[in-house]
Amino acid sequence: MDTIMEATKVSFSYDEAPEAPLVLDDISLTVRQGEFLAVLGHNGSGKSTLAKHFNAILLPQKGRVVVGGMDTADEEKLYDIRQTVGMVFQNPDNQIVATIVEEDVAFALENMGVPPAEIRRRVDDALRSVGMYEYREHAPHQLSGGQKQRIAIAGIIAMRPRCIVLDEPTAMLDPRGRAEVMKTLRELNREHGITIALITHYMDEAAQCDRVVVVDRGKLLMDGLPREVFSRVEELKAVGLDVPQVTELMHSLRRAGLPVREDIITEEECAEELCRLLGKGGTA
Repeated sequence: MDTIMEATKVSFSYDEAPEAPLVLDDISLTVRQGEFLAVLGHNGSGKSTLAKHFNAILLPQKGRVVVGGMDTADEEKLYDIRQTVGMVFQNPDNQIVATIVEEDVAFALENMGVPPAEIRRRVDDALRSVGMYEYREHAPHQLSGGQKQRIAIAGIIAMRPRCIVLDEPTAMLDPRGRAEVMKTLRELNREHGITIALITHYMDEAAQCDRVVVVDRGKLLMDGLPREVFSRVEELKAVGLDVPQVTELMHSLRRAGLPVREDIITEEECAEELCRLLGKGGTA
């Protein structure tokens, strides 16, 4: 599988003083085309700073970031890099600039000089891909938080990126809005092959991804499949992170001496394991 984004020994501080603490400390991470990656870390861990390096919003003070074969330090490639990797932030209101949904999705394309007929096609395709086509003539301020975030995602999709990096896009949403956004991201990844890098503090969202990395104090602490990472309950708690509720339940049962699996991350798996334990689905 081809590499779409790669950070190599990247260090970064917001303070240029030599003694300033590093937000990213010699961190290396490779993201492959078509992956659905979750990046976890407590507040101040460096995960959002890392995300901004993949869109060249920030540049490494040491090390190198390559996106689609392009070095983010190459100013001449900045336009192409941001065409390759789109960025969606926490608050959709900060990305919505127009008073009509379809005009907002078209905004970046117009600035790029895309022909009108192509803009029309891309806007319609992008809105359909996030399930918001029927709202194309609505005012964004009349939509729910989850709908607004899907409009923001549509605006990025219309630019045809190979990858979308999302920095806690569901943090300001209610459970229904969170579910809407996650459903949209899964469809974009599975049906359109768009690489997704999701910065989140919701463990149930991370459990739905292909791969999970954990950042702590600017360093890469863990990297693996969701069930591999979340089975390390005590290590995650030690750096201020939780695990999915069903994983926490299984961990508590194991500590109580009951023979249950350690790698459970979904409600369905949890129900099956409890039935087995109770002798309803097998031998306890």
